[in-house]
Amino acid sequence: MQLDPHLWPQLAFGLILAGGLYLFISERLRVDVTAMLIVLALVLTGVLDGKQALSGFSSEPAIIVAAVFVISGALGATGISERLGSWVERASGEHEWRTIAVVMPLVALLASFTHHVMVTAMMLPLLLRHARNRRLPASRLLMPMSLAASLGTTLTLFSAPAFLLANDMLERAGAEGLGIFSITPIGVALVLVGTAYMLLTRWLLPKRSGEQNEDDYLRLDRYRTELLVMKDGHWCTRPLADLQKALGQRFRLIGWLRDGERRDDLGPGSPLLGGDVLLVEAAADELMSLHDDSGLDMNAIARFGSFAAGEGRPQLVQAVVAPGSEFIGRSIRELDFARQFHTVIAGLWRRGEQMADRLSDARLREGDLLVLWGQQARFTELAAHHGFLMLVPFAGEAKRRLRAPLALAILALTVLAAATEWLSPPMAFLAGAVAMVATRCVDVEQAYRGIDVRIFVMIAGVIPLGIAMEQTGTAALLAQWLSHFIEHWPPLAILLVMFSLAALLTQVMSDAATTALLGPISIATAQVLDLPPAPFVVCTALGAVVAFLTPIGHHGNLLILRPGQYRFGDFLRVGLPLTVLVALVSAWMARWLWMGGPLLPSFG
Repeated sequence: MQLDPHLWPQLAFGLILAGGLYLFISERLRVDVTAMLIVLALVLTGVLDGKQALSGFSSEPAIIVAAVFVISGALGATGISERLGSWVERASGEHEWRTIAVVMPLVALLASFTHHVMVTAMMLPLLLRHARNRRLPASRLLMPMSLAASLGTTLTLFSAPAFLLANDMLERAGAEGLGIFSITPIGVALVLVGTAYMLLTRWLLPKRSGEQNEDDYLRLDRYRTELLVMKDGHWCTRPLADLQKALGQRFRLIGWLRDGERRDDLGPGSPLLGGDVLLVEAAADELMSLHDDSGLDMNAIARFGSFAAGEGRPQLVQAVVAPGSEFIGRSIRELDFARQFHTVIAGLWRRGEQMADRLSDARLREGDLLVLWGQQARFTELAAHHGFLMLVPFAGEAKRRLRAPLALAILALTVLAAATEWLSPPMAFLAGAVAMVATRCVDVEQAYRGIDVRIFVMIAGVIPLGIAMEQTGTAALLAQWLSHFIEHWPPLAILLVMFSLAALLTQVMSDAATTALLGPISIATAQVLDLPPAPFVVCTALGAVVAFLTPIGHHGNLLILRPGQYRFGDFLRVGLPLTVLVALVSAWMARWLWMGGPLLPSFG
């Protein structure tokens, strides 16, 4: 008896798929490790050759995702993301409904050009602070924000890996690919519907204050320090207002010294002169920005930095004054820290108590946090000193705020080049990422750190899974089986089926893995029914991206779970009706865009 030549590849693929699903769902291994095991298994069983198995690493989706991470990092490094967050606080006012109405469209817009988890992480502390200041329940704000981040990924093709995979599948199937803004009409409709839903059903959201982490040492508001305006530096003769604008709202001027005397007559419009000393308070990121600014220097480092000189590059660290420390009650001037320890006290943070305007006049207290500047060898000695409770690296990250207009221009040109097809989308976004690094909008090391390697490797690993499903005939077999049940159904109902299958599977798998698994089945089903494949695979990708059913369905939901004090049932109660509504809108719009269906429903 002769065996069907397709039987072994299909059987091997089925076993690999079952094992991969088990590992994805159980999370016994990281998703990127599981993806690589799938790639190896497909080669070792002969289902794919080596070239096919590794094709995911050079695929368009993997390249675009890596580039988007770099571009997102540049937007954060230049302070653009933070400025938008500050604007949200001002525009939201005192009302809960107004905050939701402002936050959701803005977050959706941000998520359409960056990574939605990064947007959620950026907005989380801002909304927690806004909720505390306005005495609003944080749980009524965080879930709409996370939902908007998910919906925002439907505004452009490159904002979610699922849509990039869907486009890749369409092109490999010989169908017309998707443009950068092909899904934008669906995305706009979903953002509007989602915002309206949250405004009308706010009563479904729980009222809980959320966890307040603002007093944590990891989120300190302002450090006290002194800045020296360098002679012939780029801040000379420029007004103070320019510096304040460049450094953001968390930069506050305490006093202004000129020629050693305090000048209360100088204000935002007054020019900075070389040798001026500014007494300021700044957040950690601003402090790092000031330290790296060639036109400014920390006054203490400029005066006493020679005592901390040595081989290697000096660095900033933080040290907490221990209970019973010999430093308590003594001013920084009296300690003569630079000569005694060959280290400079560049800044000081104190919890909720007043201190002297001049840093050198501040008398230390238990729990004070000192920002120290010096050589690593000196810090090794200080770490063992009984006067300090701990010594840890400084948590701030320099912002390149003056390059914000340049970063926005590069982003606009990148999107324009991809949208007009002057460059292919992978080359356009790769060029944008390189331009961000080349123009120093983001440091190259920071750019590499910004790339989530797990997501990159996972995408590269699941693309061969889709290729194997097509090549072994498994996709066609499942599509034929599915078509027996739905062949007489109207197109709208079939699109809803594809959305629903993806929506359920994405609760235990990533959106990319779900699309890679179900995408070939969607395309094959459309071919069996002699219908255009684009709406089917798009609805599958939409179901994988925007199904808002459980906190484990999206990483953004996991970020807000603890701060908002949410329970599993909260997501189901709010998300189930919303997901049904989103499914109807998605299927309806997809039928209109690609199958000639009506835009407006007919009730006649």
